[in-house]
Amino acid sequence: MADPISDMFIRIKNAQNAGHDTVQFPYSRMKHEIARALERTGFVGHAERKGKRVKKFLEVALIGGKEKPGLRGIKLISTPGRRVYISYKDMRAASHGGAVLLTTSKGILSGNEARRDKVGGQLLAEVW
Repeated sequence: MADPISDMFIRIKNAQNAGHDTVQFPYSRMKHEIARALERTGFVGHAERKGKRVKKFLEVALIGGKEKPGLRGIKLISTPGRRVYISYKDMRAASHGGAVLLTTSKGILSGNEARRDKVGGQLLAEVW
């Protein structure tokens, strides 16, 4: 797998479109922090680490359902071949009425949290 973060986003989006209640994917701290940021912004339910040692996985509860999904779309901004960085001064509101996720020195934050804390960083994705 070339990009585990994009795989995580695609699994969440596909599970939401299929009408599933939860989605599971291999665990990493980065993915857990991204899921917690999505939880804080209200796009997904709780994110919980399950399993032991090598067989750890992350289970994320989806909200809404197929008729009214909590997460309708995801657009990846940074990829392994092209990293995009932004200052907090240059951050604008996300299109589609969604949120922007970025990785900063204070962890994974949404665009509003980064503006409030006055930190910039690498843009990960835009969710709506």
